[in-house]
Amino acid sequence: MDMFLKVKEKLDELDIPFELVEHEPAVTTELADKFIEGIEGVRTKTMFLTNRKKTEFYLLIMDDSKRLDMLRFKEIVSANQIKMASEKSLYEKMMLPPGTVSPFGLLNNKDKDIKVYIDKEIIGEKRMSFHPNTNEKTIFIKTSDLLKYLESIGYDANVIEI
Repeated sequence: MDMFLKVKEKLDELDIPFELVEHEPAVTTELADKFIEGIEGVRTKTMFLTNRKKTEFYLLIMDDSKRLDMLRFKEIVSANQIKMASEKSLYEKMMLPPGTVSPFGLLNNKDKDIKVYIDKEIIGEKRMSFHPNTNEKTIFIKTSDLLKYLESIGYDANVIEI
């Protein structure tokens, strides 16, 4: 099944409206931002992280202009070490290629073993933008609807100050 179609079907099932922007492949957040310039909503980056032993996996959503303080995140999740998860782990856990990581990849996480974190700085924003499992589209969704979506597929959104 088309990866975007799976996202669309889930959002339709939940009666969650979204705004869709189709564009050429966005391989960087800077390029992605150019495609959606002028549209209301916080630009996010979603990172797929793991601990040193690859026994814990984390999905972190934050403003795309903010740098991640890995030491701070490591403390929050009580891990010895945090790093970006490998392409192999990303595919095994969410069936996604690099450059398409978003909360919608959780639809493919059969083990339900990824912990979701959202930066407190953006949780109050009205809308957020994400790639819907493809970097050729961007969707804008209300933050409240993102939380509804996460809950519907069995994930808690942990709001953290990072």
